[in-house]
Amino acid sequence: MAEKRDYYEVLGVQKSASKDEIKDAYRKLAMQYHPDRNKAPEAEEKFKEISEAYAVLSDDEKRQQYDTLGHPDFDQRYTQEDIFRGADFSSIFRDLGGGFGDIFRYFFGGGFGGGFNERVNRGQDLAYELEITLEEAAKGAEKDIEIPRTEKCDVCHGSGASPGTSPQTCPRCNGAGQVQNMRKSSFAMYVQVTPCPNCRGKGVLIESPCKNCRGTGLVRKRRKISVKIPVGIDEGYQLRLRGEGEMAPNGGEAGDLYVLVRIRPNESFMRDGDDLLHMLIIGYPQAALGAEVSVPTLEGPLTVKLHPGTQPDEVIRLKGKGMPRFRGYGKGDLLVRVGISVPEKLTQHQRALLEELAKELSQDVPAKGRKFRF
Repeated sequence: MAEKRDYYEVLGVQKSASKDEIKDAYRKLAMQYHPDRNKAPEAEEKFKEISEAYAVLSDDEKRQQYDTLGHPDFDQRYTQEDIFRGADFSSIFRDLGGGFGDIFRYFFGGGFGGGFNERVNRGQDLAYELEITLEEAAKGAEKDIEIPRTEKCDVCHGSGASPGTSPQTCPRCNGAGQVQNMRKSSFAMYVQVTPCPNCRGKGVLIESPCKNCRGTGLVRKRRKISVKIPVGIDEGYQLRLRGEGEMAPNGGEAGDLYVLVRIRPNESFMRDGDDLLHMLIIGYPQAALGAEVSVPTLEGPLTVKLHPGTQPDEVIRLKGKGMPRFRGYGKGDLLVRVGISVPEKLTQHQRALLEELAKELSQDVPAKGRKFRF
């Protein structure tokens, strides 16, 4: 499969382009490559490419995800159907004699010349913010969460009709939920599809609605869901659970659940990508003479040997003791920064020892009781 071109390059705009600039750029290209106007063999593929780029860059959330992740990870998170869902094509294609249905049909229903058989009926997506520990991010985990969402009614099993009765097929649309009207523009003949006004797009008529769900076929519930946390996941990453969002009426596709991962601050470590940072506080004698000290790691304490004359802010790199690389191999490093602890109070004996050391090192110190002046 050929690698996709950068969306900004496809539309010929800068990465800093405004939404209006993106819309104007797409409008010009769409007028040029719309298959109803351009019969060149490559026009349809070009039109598909620019439409996909516009669907992403015109949506603030998708654009932010694309800028952050780049093509490979973005494509793993969004299907083509997700990319086009919610995009505003209608205002652009009104001038071309088509609407959003043209775009959706082209990608998911057989092209502009094919029959229209789309029935957009999908539940809403849901979002949940999940906080985990750094250790859980490093080792992976399975967390149970509880979310409120719409589900099929237990009484009517989603039909919306009272027990013992059944929904009746709408006589106007014959159960399709849609009616079609042929319309002609200055350059093309197209089919305009609208929800059936008789059944309001449901395809059925319910004479005796279910009292539990009031004929909707859906009820509100709280549902426990198990979420698998991948090893090495980072702060701010979204996990997508397909079909765990709101249920759709009339047996449509359920929405998705997006779990936003937050990582709780850790007392021992700060994270920098795949690396971990730790501040090690030692005494002056340990820094001067060298010592063996205990350093925390994700696998447990580790003994580290300090060389004599270790300096403040010196960094010790422990290879492979950081975070596992998310969707990769190996681990980052643990960077240990050394800090020197200076005692605020000294006994007479301790002070005498330090004064003697200062004389040996030819370092002037104030006499006892003398204060510094600034």
